[in-house]
Amino acid sequence: MAKDALAEAGCYFDELNKLRALEPDVSQKTAELKEDCKDFLDKIVQFLKIIGGLMDLVDALADETEREKLKALGTRNLLKFVAKQREAQRQQLSALIAEKMMQLKRYRIEYETLSKVEAEQNEFINQYILHK
Repeated sequence: MAKDALAEAGCYFDELNKLRALEPDVSQKTAELKEDCKDFLDKIVQFLKIIGGLMDLVDALADETEREKLKALGTRNLLKFVAKQREAQRQQLSALIAEKMMQLKRYRIEYETLSKVEAEQNEFINQYILHK
């Protein structure tokens, strides 16, 4: 009956017979909630560590990807340069071939002309020797 009167006044005895202002059930639920909150905070801290490691990994992969991207761009630019250089070299060689073909044509004409002159001179010499 004294406990009921104290309960009506909002005072309770706990398991150690200490006077408390909270009901034992509320006090126990509060302690459980405190423990659950501590577990939750521990899990959050662990989660943040995992996320931190994941972010570091993602940053490292992003850096590596950027390096590879720059390397690929450099290689592509080099290939374009080589292709342009080969095209320029091909054009130079084509021009050189055309020039050499023109020179060959001139030499053939000159050869034919000189062959005719030689034939005429040989004929002249032969006729001169025969008439002498």
